Amino acid sequence: MKPIYITDLDHTFLRTDQSVSNFSAQVWNEKANNSILSVATARSFRKSHDFLEKLHLDAPMILLDGTMIVSPDKTLIDIKTLNKALGDAIITEGAKFNIYPFVIALKDMDLNEAFLFPGTLNVHQHGVLENYRNDPRLVKCKEIRAMDMNLKLVYFGELSALKPLTEHLQKTFGSELEYKLSPEKYSDGWFLTILHPEGDKAHALQKVADHIGRNTHEMTVFGDSINDIGMFKLAGTSVAVANALDEVKAVADVVLPHSNDEDGVAKYLENI
Repeated sequence: MKPIYITDLDHTFLRTDQSVSNFSAQVWNEKANNSILSVATARSFRKSHDFLEKLHLDAPMILLDGTMIVSPDKTLIDIKTLNKALGDAIITEGAKFNIYPFVIALKDMDLNEAFLFPGTLNVHQHGVLENYRNDPRLVKCKEIRAMDMNLKLVYFGELSALKPLTEHLQKTFGSELEYKLSPEKYSDGWFLTILHPEGDKAHALQKVADHIGRNTHEMTVFGDSINDIGMFKLAGTSVAVANALDEVKAVADVVLPHSNDEDGVAKYLENI
């Protein structure tokens, strides 16, 4: 039976300049001859597809932190969204802290996405938007509100601002939401991602296993950040790249000697 490998993208399989090296692409595609390969990422279908055109994918892709599972041919397998009323309530509570989120939502069931951003931005949000400068999904909102099908709300800022916001949202909404507070490796800021309670990578990994008729214990997963921890605990083998957060290394079965910029995932796959 073919082994299954699922990797995170940013800071794990992708290099820091957000590229796939020729070596990683070659190893991946050679491994695809006798393995099942796919990704689990915070990126959208479009932003993932930009990087993965030259890679062979067999299994459904886990996208947007686990809120969406899509086949490589863009067939929707599962989706977990926050409705408009709940999304607006989150934004209202955040406004009490003078913080406004990015809203990533679906415009339609053809998987066309919108990336809403507030008119008032902090320095960390400005930095993030630089990476999306020409993204056609971007919509500037004078007064940001949720859409009908919200995949995630993301706050960027200092830990001193986002930690009390996280605690307030947890107290206000409890188990209605999933909360991921993590440092942002591209800068010295932090980000708080708000998701459907079953919209994380762990739940999505189980859905992928069910879809392909396999067990999560048969899977090897790769990652570096907080949103990978649930997936690490569920998979049979969890592998952290050398540049992973300490919290991720602590729960990994394997910690690689190589970072994402040293093609750590590809070197592991080559030697298996």
